Amino acid sequence: MPVMFDRLEAMEQRYVLVSQLLCQPEVLQDTAQLRKYSKEQSDLQATVDTYRAYKQARGQLIEAREMLQDKLDDEMRELVNTEIDLRGVDVARLEAALQVLLLPKDPNDDKNVFVEIRSAAGGDEAALFAGVLLRMYSRYAERNGWKVEVIDAHYTDIDGFRQVTLSIQGKGAYSKLKFESGTHRVQRVPVTESSGRIHTSTATVAVLPEVEDIEVEINEKDIRIDTFCSTGPGGQSVNTTQSAVRITHLPTGIVVSCQDEKSQLKNRDKGMRVLRARLYEKYQNEQQQAMAADRKNQVGSGDRSERIRTYNFPQSRITDHRIGFTTHRMEAVLDGDLEELMNALNVANQAEKMATEA
Repeated sequence: MPVMFDRLEAMEQRYVLVSQLLCQPEVLQDTAQLRKYSKEQSDLQATVDTYRAYKQARGQLIEAREMLQDKLDDEMRELVNTEIDLRGVDVARLEAALQVLLLPKDPNDDKNVFVEIRSAAGGDEAALFAGVLLRMYSRYAERNGWKVEVIDAHYTDIDGFRQVTLSIQGKGAYSKLKFESGTHRVQRVPVTESSGRIHTSTATVAVLPEVEDIEVEINEKDIRIDTFCSTGPGGQSVNTTQSAVRITHLPTGIVVSCQDEKSQLKNRDKGMRVLRARLYEKYQNEQQQAMAADRKNQVGSGDRSERIRTYNFPQSRITDHRIGFTTHRMEAVLDGDLEELMNALNVANQAEKMATEA
Protein backbone atom coordinates (compact mmCIF):
# COMPACT_ATOMS: atom_id res chain seq x y z
CA MET A 1 0.00 0.00 0.00
CA PRO A 2 2.80 2.55 0.71
CA VAL A 3 3.99 2.11 -2.88
CA MET A 4 0.51 2.94 -4.15
CA PHE A 5 0.39 6.16 -2.11
CA ASP A 6 3.90 7.13 -3.22
CA ARG A 7 2.67 6.86 -6.81
CA LEU A 8 -0.41 8.91 -6.00
CA GLU A 9 1.63 11.65 -4.37
CA ALA A 10 3.90 11.78 -7.42
CA MET A 11 0.87 11.95 -9.72
CA GLU A 12 -0.67 14.78 -7.71
CA GLN A 13 2.59 16.73 -7.83
CA ARG A 14 2.82 16.17 -11.58
CA TYR A 15 -0.79 17.30 -12.01
CA VAL A 16 -0.04 20.56 -10.17
CA LEU A 17 3.05 21.13 -12.32
CA VAL A 18 1.19 20.44 -15.57
CA SER A 19 -1.62 22.79 -14.52
CA GLN A 20 0.98 25.51 -13.95
CA LEU A 21 2.62 24.83 -17.33
CA LEU A 22 -0.74 25.21 -19.05
CA CYS A 23 -0.86 28.81 -17.79
CA GLN A 24 2.51 29.69 -19.28
CA PRO A 25 2.35 32.01 -22.35
CA GLU A 26 4.97 29.98 -24.26
CA VAL A 27 2.88 26.82 -23.84
CA LEU A 28 -0.38 28.55 -24.78
CA GLN A 29 1.25 29.74 -28.01
CA ASP A 30 2.65 26.30 -28.90
CA THR A 31 -0.13 24.05 -30.24
CA ALA A 32 1.87 20.83 -29.84
CA GLN A 33 2.83 21.54 -26.21
CA LEU A 34 -0.68 22.74 -25.39
CA ARG A 35 -2.17 19.51 -26.76
CA LYS A 36 0.44 17.39 -24.96
CA TYR A 37 -0.04 18.98 -21.52
CA SER A 38 -3.83 19.20 -21.88
CA LYS A 39 -3.98 15.46 -22.57
CA GLU A 40 -1.68 14.70 -19.64
CA GLN A 41 -3.83 16.84 -17.34
CA SER A 42 -6.97 15.08 -18.56
CA ASP A 43 -5.37 11.65 -18.05
CA LEU A 44 -4.41 12.53 -14.45
CA GLN A 45 -7.65 14.32 -13.52
CA ALA A 46 -9.80 11.39 -12.34
CA THR A 47 -7.01 9.79 -10.29
CA VAL A 48 -5.95 13.05 -8.64
CA ASP A 49 -9.56 14.05 -7.85
CA THR A 50 -10.21 10.63 -6.28
CA TYR A 51 -6.95 10.78 -4.32
CA ARG A 52 -7.81 14.21 -2.94
CA ALA A 53 -11.27 12.99 -1.94
CA TYR A 54 -9.61 9.99 -0.27
CA LYS A 55 -7.21 12.21 1.72
CA GLN A 56 -10.11 14.40 2.86
CA ALA A 57 -12.21 11.42 3.97
CA ARG A 58 -9.23 9.85 5.73
CA GLY A 59 -8.49 13.11 7.53
CA GLN A 60 -12.10 13.35 8.70
CA LEU A 61 -11.94 9.73 9.90
CA ILE A 62 -8.80 10.43 11.94
CA GLU A 63 -10.35 13.55 13.47
CA ALA A 64 -13.49 11.63 14.43
CA ARG A 65 -11.48 8.87 16.08
CA GLU A 66 -9.47 11.45 18.04
CA MET A 67 -12.72 12.99 19.32
CA LEU A 68 -13.51 9.70 21.07
CA GLN A 69 -10.54 10.36 23.35
CA ASP A 70 -12.38 13.40 24.76
CA LYS A 71 -15.08 13.32 27.41
CA LEU A 72 -18.36 13.08 25.50
CA ASP A 73 -21.94 12.56 26.57
CA ASP A 74 -23.78 9.52 25.20
CA GLU A 75 -25.56 11.44 22.43
CA MET A 76 -22.36 13.04 21.14
CA ARG A 77 -20.46 9.75 21.34
CA GLU A 78 -23.17 8.10 19.25
CA LEU A 79 -22.92 10.88 16.64
CA VAL A 80 -19.13 10.52 16.50
CA ASN A 81 -19.37 6.74 16.07
CA THR A 82 -21.84 7.26 13.24
CA GLU A 83 -19.41 9.69 11.62
CA ILE A 84 -16.60 7.15 11.98
CA ASP A 85 -18.70 4.46 10.28
CA LEU A 86 -19.60 6.78 7.39
CA ARG A 87 -16.06 8.03 6.83
CA GLY A 88 -14.74 4.46 7.10
CA VAL A 89 -17.05 3.42 4.26
CA ASP A 90 -15.89 6.42 2.20
CA VAL A 91 -12.22 5.61 2.78
CA ALA A 92 -12.67 1.96 1.77
CA ARG A 93 -14.67 2.89 -1.33
CA LEU A 94 -12.18 5.52 -2.47
CA GLU A 95 -9.20 3.26 -1.79
CA ALA A 96 -10.76 0.55 -3.95
CA ALA A 97 -11.42 3.12 -6.68
CA LEU A 98 -7.79 4.25 -6.55
CA GLN A 99 -6.55 0.68 -6.95
CA VAL A 100 -8.60 0.42 -10.16
CA LEU A 101 -7.45 3.83 -11.43
CA LEU A 102 -3.81 2.82 -10.96
CA LEU A 103 -4.17 -0.29 -13.12
CA PRO A 104 -2.28 -0.16 -16.45
CA LYS A 105 -4.42 1.72 -18.95
CA ASP A 106 -4.98 0.56 -22.51
CA PRO A 107 -3.36 3.30 -24.63
CA ASN A 108 -6.18 2.92 -27.17
CA ASP A 109 -9.04 3.49 -24.72
CA ASP A 110 -9.77 7.10 -25.70
CA LYS A 111 -9.64 6.45 -29.44
CA ASN A 112 -12.38 6.37 -32.05
CA VAL A 113 -13.16 2.92 -33.47
CA PHE A 114 -14.11 1.05 -36.59
CA VAL A 115 -16.68 -1.69 -36.04
CA GLU A 116 -16.77 -4.36 -38.74
CA ILE A 117 -19.78 -6.71 -38.75
CA ARG A 118 -19.92 -9.75 -41.03
CA SER A 119 -22.61 -12.40 -41.49
CA ALA A 120 -21.17 -15.85 -40.85
CA ALA A 121 -22.96 -19.21 -40.49
CA GLY A 122 -26.65 -19.18 -41.30
CA GLY A 123 -27.11 -17.66 -44.74
CA ASP A 124 -29.87 -15.04 -45.01
CA GLU A 125 -30.65 -15.25 -41.30
CA ALA A 126 -27.02 -14.45 -40.44
CA ALA A 127 -27.18 -11.42 -42.75
CA LEU A 128 -30.36 -10.21 -41.03
CA PHE A 129 -28.72 -10.67 -37.63
CA ALA A 130 -25.76 -8.58 -38.82
CA GLY A 131 -28.32 -5.82 -39.43
CA VAL A 132 -29.62 -6.24 -35.87
CA LEU A 133 -26.10 -5.82 -34.49
CA LEU A 134 -25.55 -2.77 -36.71
CA ARG A 135 -28.62 -1.10 -35.24
CA MET A 136 -27.65 -2.10 -31.67
CA TYR A 137 -24.19 -0.51 -31.89
CA SER A 138 -25.54 2.55 -33.71
CA ARG A 139 -28.15 3.14 -31.00
CA TYR A 140 -25.53 2.62 -28.27
CA ALA A 141 -23.32 5.21 -29.93
CA GLU A 142 -26.25 7.66 -30.09
CA ARG A 143 -26.92 7.15 -26.36
CA ASN A 144 -23.29 8.13 -25.68
CA GLY A 145 -23.39 11.15 -27.96
CA TRP A 146 -20.90 9.62 -30.41
CA LYS A 147 -20.89 10.21 -34.17
CA VAL A 148 -21.63 7.21 -36.41
CA GLU A 149 -20.69 6.88 -40.09
CA VAL A 150 -21.19 3.91 -42.40
CA ILE A 151 -17.87 3.47 -44.21
CA ASP A 152 -18.79 0.49 -46.38
CA ALA A 153 -21.78 -1.84 -46.66
CA HIS A 154 -22.59 -4.92 -48.72
CA TYR A 155 -26.33 -5.59 -48.66
CA THR A 156 -28.34 -8.73 -49.35
CA ASP A 157 -31.63 -8.97 -51.23
CA ILE A 158 -33.62 -9.22 -47.98
CA ASP A 159 -32.21 -6.04 -46.37
CA GLY A 160 -29.49 -7.81 -44.44
CA PHE A 161 -25.74 -7.30 -44.61
CA ARG A 162 -22.97 -9.58 -45.78
CA GLN A 163 -20.55 -7.03 -44.34
CA VAL A 164 -20.76 -3.50 -42.94
CA THR A 165 -18.07 -1.20 -41.53
CA LEU A 166 -18.90 1.63 -39.12
CA SER A 167 -16.81 4.53 -37.91
CA ILE A 168 -17.76 5.50 -34.33
CA GLN A 169 -16.18 8.73 -33.14
CA GLY A 170 -16.27 9.80 -29.51
CA LYS A 171 -14.09 9.93 -26.40
CA GLY A 172 -13.79 6.52 -24.82
CA ALA A 173 -15.43 4.65 -27.71
CA TYR A 174 -12.74 1.97 -27.80
CA SER A 175 -12.73 1.54 -24.01
CA LYS A 176 -16.44 0.69 -24.16
CA LEU A 177 -16.57 -1.39 -27.33
CA LYS A 178 -13.24 -3.25 -27.33
CA PHE A 179 -14.70 -6.39 -25.75
CA GLU A 180 -17.27 -6.80 -28.57
CA SER A 181 -14.82 -8.50 -30.94
CA GLY A 182 -15.72 -12.12 -31.54
CA THR A 183 -18.53 -14.37 -32.74
CA HIS A 184 -22.10 -13.42 -31.78
CA ARG A 185 -24.64 -16.26 -31.97
CA VAL A 186 -28.40 -15.83 -32.43
CA GLN A 187 -31.11 -18.41 -31.75
CA ARG A 188 -34.53 -17.51 -33.14
CA VAL A 189 -37.20 -18.41 -35.71
CA PRO A 190 -36.14 -16.76 -38.99
CA VAL A 191 -38.65 -14.74 -40.96
CA THR A 192 -37.96 -17.15 -43.83
CA GLU A 193 -38.90 -20.23 -41.72
CA SER A 194 -42.49 -21.36 -42.29
CA SER A 195 -42.50 -24.31 -39.85
CA GLY A 196 -41.56 -22.26 -36.78
CA ARG A 197 -38.27 -24.05 -36.11
CA ILE A 198 -35.55 -22.21 -34.18
CA HIS A 199 -32.36 -21.70 -36.16
CA THR A 200 -28.87 -20.89 -34.91
CA SER A 201 -26.85 -18.37 -36.89
CA THR A 202 -23.75 -16.29 -36.27
CA ALA A 203 -22.20 -12.96 -37.16
CA THR A 204 -18.68 -11.80 -36.38
CA VAL A 205 -17.68 -8.42 -34.96
CA ALA A 206 -14.23 -6.80 -35.07
CA VAL A 207 -13.52 -3.57 -33.16
CA LEU A 208 -10.43 -1.68 -34.30
CA PRO A 209 -9.03 1.49 -32.74
CA GLU A 210 -8.53 4.32 -35.20
CA VAL A 211 -4.84 5.19 -35.32
CA GLU A 212 -2.88 8.26 -36.39
CA ASP A 213 -0.64 8.36 -39.46
CA ILE A 214 2.45 8.39 -37.26
CA GLU A 215 1.45 5.13 -35.53
CA VAL A 216 1.27 3.09 -38.77
CA GLU A 217 3.42 4.16 -41.71
CA ILE A 218 2.04 3.12 -45.10
CA ASN A 219 4.31 3.41 -48.13
CA GLU A 220 2.45 4.54 -51.27
CA LYS A 221 4.25 1.90 -53.36
CA ASP A 222 2.80 -0.79 -51.06
CA ILE A 223 -0.83 -0.02 -51.95
CA ARG A 224 -2.98 -0.46 -55.06
CA ILE A 225 -6.08 1.69 -55.46
CA ASP A 226 -8.97 0.65 -57.72
CA THR A 227 -12.14 2.66 -58.32
CA PHE A 228 -15.64 1.46 -59.17
CA CYS A 229 -19.27 2.60 -59.10
CA SER A 230 -21.01 2.59 -55.73
CA THR A 231 -23.94 0.26 -55.18
CA GLY A 232 -26.80 0.29 -52.68
CA PRO A 233 -29.43 -2.12 -51.30
CA GLY A 234 -30.37 -4.86 -53.74
CA GLY A 235 -27.31 -4.18 -55.85
CA GLN A 236 -28.94 -1.31 -57.73
CA SER A 237 -26.55 1.34 -58.97
CA VAL A 238 -26.69 4.53 -56.92
CA ASN A 239 -23.74 6.23 -58.57
CA THR A 240 -22.76 6.39 -62.21
CA THR A 241 -19.29 7.80 -61.46
CA GLN A 242 -16.21 5.92 -60.31
CA SER A 243 -16.40 7.29 -56.75
CA ALA A 244 -16.08 4.05 -54.75
CA VAL A 245 -12.54 3.04 -53.77
CA ARG A 246 -10.89 -0.32 -53.12
CA ILE A 247 -7.43 -0.20 -51.48
CA THR A 248 -5.19 -3.27 -51.42
CA HIS A 249 -2.15 -3.38 -49.14
CA LEU A 250 0.20 -5.53 -51.20
CA PRO A 251 2.60 -6.78 -48.45
CA THR A 252 -0.23 -8.14 -46.27
CA GLY A 253 -3.04 -8.68 -48.79
CA ILE A 254 -5.46 -6.61 -46.66
CA VAL A 255 -8.26 -5.14 -48.80
CA VAL A 256 -10.42 -2.18 -47.78
CA SER A 257 -13.29 -0.67 -49.75
CA CYS A 258 -15.30 2.50 -49.15
CA GLN A 259 -18.28 3.82 -51.09
CA ASP A 260 -20.09 5.94 -48.53
CA GLU A 261 -19.17 9.31 -50.03
CA LYS A 262 -19.92 10.70 -53.49
CA SER A 263 -16.37 12.04 -53.62
CA GLN A 264 -13.62 9.61 -54.61
CA LEU A 265 -11.13 11.65 -52.56
CA LYS A 266 -13.25 11.37 -49.39
CA ASN A 267 -13.74 7.63 -49.92
CA ARG A 268 -9.97 7.24 -50.34
CA ASP A 269 -9.35 9.12 -47.10
CA LYS A 270 -11.85 6.98 -45.18
CA GLY A 271 -10.44 3.81 -46.72
CA MET A 272 -6.91 4.73 -45.64
CA ARG A 273 -8.18 5.29 -42.08
CA VAL A 274 -9.66 1.78 -42.03
CA LEU A 275 -6.50 0.30 -43.57
CA ARG A 276 -4.32 1.89 -40.88
CA ALA A 277 -6.61 0.44 -38.20
CA ARG A 278 -6.45 -3.06 -39.68
CA LEU A 279 -2.67 -2.93 -40.05
CA TYR A 280 -2.35 -1.66 -36.47
CA GLU A 281 -4.47 -4.59 -35.27
CA LYS A 282 -2.39 -7.06 -37.30
CA TYR A 283 0.96 -5.76 -36.01
CA GLN A 284 -0.33 -5.52 -32.44
CA ASN A 285 -1.68 -9.10 -32.51
CA GLU A 286 1.61 -10.41 -33.91
CA GLN A 287 3.52 -8.63 -31.15
CA GLN A 288 1.21 -9.96 -28.42
CA GLN A 289 1.42 -13.51 -29.76
CA ALA A 290 5.20 -13.34 -29.82
CA MET A 291 5.32 -12.08 -26.23
CA ALA A 292 2.76 -14.49 -24.77
CA ALA A 293 1.49 -17.13 -27.16
CA ASP A 294 -0.37 -19.07 -24.49
CA ARG A 295 -1.91 -16.15 -22.58
CA LYS A 296 -5.72 -16.24 -22.41
CA ASN A 297 -7.61 -13.13 -21.31
CA GLN A 298 -10.59 -13.80 -19.01
CA VAL A 299 -12.91 -11.59 -21.05
CA GLY A 300 -11.82 -13.14 -24.31
CA SER A 301 -8.92 -12.79 -26.67
CA GLY A 302 -10.96 -10.89 -29.24
CA ASP A 303 -10.34 -13.65 -31.79
CA ARG A 304 -13.16 -13.58 -34.29
CA SER A 305 -13.55 -17.35 -34.20
CA GLU A 306 -14.35 -17.26 -30.48
CA ARG A 307 -18.05 -17.40 -29.61
CA ILE A 308 -18.51 -14.67 -27.06
CA ARG A 309 -22.26 -14.15 -26.75
CA THR A 310 -25.63 -15.79 -27.45
CA TYR A 311 -28.88 -13.95 -28.19
CA ASN A 312 -31.74 -16.37 -27.48
CA PHE A 313 -34.96 -14.76 -28.73
CA PRO A 314 -37.51 -17.41 -27.55
CA GLN A 315 -36.28 -16.96 -23.94
CA SER A 316 -35.51 -13.23 -24.35
CA ARG A 317 -32.06 -14.06 -22.97
CA ILE A 318 -28.61 -12.69 -23.76
CA THR A 319 -25.61 -14.53 -22.28
CA ASP A 320 -22.00 -13.44 -22.45
CA HIS A 321 -20.05 -16.70 -22.18
CA ARG A 322 -16.74 -15.13 -21.18
CA ILE A 323 -17.94 -13.83 -17.82
CA GLY A 324 -21.16 -15.82 -17.29
CA PHE A 325 -23.30 -12.69 -17.51
CA THR A 326 -26.99 -13.17 -18.39
CA THR A 327 -29.77 -10.65 -18.88
CA HIS A 328 -33.37 -11.03 -20.04
CA ARG A 329 -33.59 -7.41 -21.21
CA MET A 330 -33.37 -8.48 -24.85
CA GLU A 331 -35.43 -5.65 -26.33
CA ALA A 332 -33.60 -2.93 -24.38
CA VAL A 333 -30.13 -4.30 -25.21
CA LEU A 334 -30.88 -4.57 -28.93
CA ASP A 335 -32.10 -0.97 -28.76
CA GLY A 336 -28.63 0.07 -27.61
CA ASP A 337 -28.95 -0.15 -23.81
CA LEU A 338 -25.61 -1.92 -23.43
CA GLU A 339 -24.25 -0.12 -20.37
CA GLU A 340 -24.95 -2.91 -17.87
CA LEU A 341 -23.21 -5.45 -20.11
CA MET A 342 -20.27 -3.14 -20.85
CA ASN A 343 -19.80 -2.44 -17.13
CA ALA A 344 -19.82 -6.17 -16.31
CA LEU A 345 -17.12 -6.83 -18.93
CA ASN A 346 -15.05 -3.91 -17.68
CA VAL A 347 -15.29 -5.09 -14.05
CA ALA A 348 -14.17 -8.59 -15.08
CA ASN A 349 -11.25 -7.10 -16.99
CA GLN A 350 -10.25 -4.95 -14.01
CA ALA A 351 -10.47 -7.94 -11.67
CA GLU A 352 -8.11 -9.91 -13.90
CA LYS A 353 -5.66 -7.00 -14.06
CA MET A 354 -5.73 -6.63 -10.27
CA ALA A 355 -5.06 -10.34 -9.85
CA THR A 356 -2.15 -10.05 -12.26
CA GLU A 357 -0.74 -6.99 -10.49
CA ALA A 358 -1.05 -8.59 -7.03
